[in-house]
Parts: sequence; C-alpha cells; structure tokens
Amino acid sequence: MKKIVISSAVLFVVSMLLGFVVHGMLLHGDYEASGLMRSAEDQEAKFAFMLLAHVMIAIGFTLIYRRGRENKPWLGQGVRFGLLWAFASLIPMYLIYHAVMPFEIGLIGKQIVFDTVAVVLLGVVVAALNKE
Repeated sequence: MKKIVISSAVLFVVSMLLGFVVHGMLLHGDYEASGLMRSAEDQEAKFAFMLLAHVMIAIGFTLIYRRGRENKPWLGQGVRFGLLWAFASLIPMYLIYHAVMPFEIGLIGKQIVFDTVAVVLLGVVVAALNKE
C-alpha cells in the first residue's frame, strides 16, 4: 500500500508539471488564439477540478500499471503503458473534441503529440516507481 501511495503522489506532481508545460506553456498561444478557453480568473476559480483530475490520473496510472506489469524490463513496459494509455484514451478524446467542438485540426494534432509524449513519460515514471 505504501508503494501505491508514493507512486500516486509522485505521479500527481509529474502529471501536474507535464500538464503545465504542455497546456500552460507550449499550447497557451494556440488556446488564446482560439478564443474558446475560459478567462484566467475563471480557470483559477475552477482549479480544484484540475487538481481532482490529476489525482485521478495519478491513482489510475499507478493501479492499472501495477495490475498489468510483467516480469520484463521496466523501461519498455513504461513506454508501452504510456503509448497504450494514449491510444485508449488520449488520442480518441482529442479526435472527439475536434468532431464536436470548434478546435482546429492543427491544435488537435499538437495536443495529441505533446500529450502522447507526456503520458509516455508518465508511463516511464510509473514503471520506475513500481519495479518488481
């Protein structure tokens, strides 16, 4: 149980950091140009939802990874896990966003690439923290 809590806590911090880099820095200009995002004040007022989302990501990453890990090198398992996460949730989510919301395909492409890199990094971190 202690390893699960530590892994989840570390992943929460890494997930928040990667989210800030991807969405707060790399894509910030694209989001501003789209005119579709909340104001900074409105985002700050809803920051608790962001925290909750990243807690859920951290716990989900940890528990799902631990359930499916194999007796193989951890680095490859972490990369594989991150890619599978991207294919099962992240990429379809952004494609659906493009289908139902007025996000340009260029922005969707950047979100997919940057967030796929981020979840692969999260996969490597979870694998490193949960070696058998």
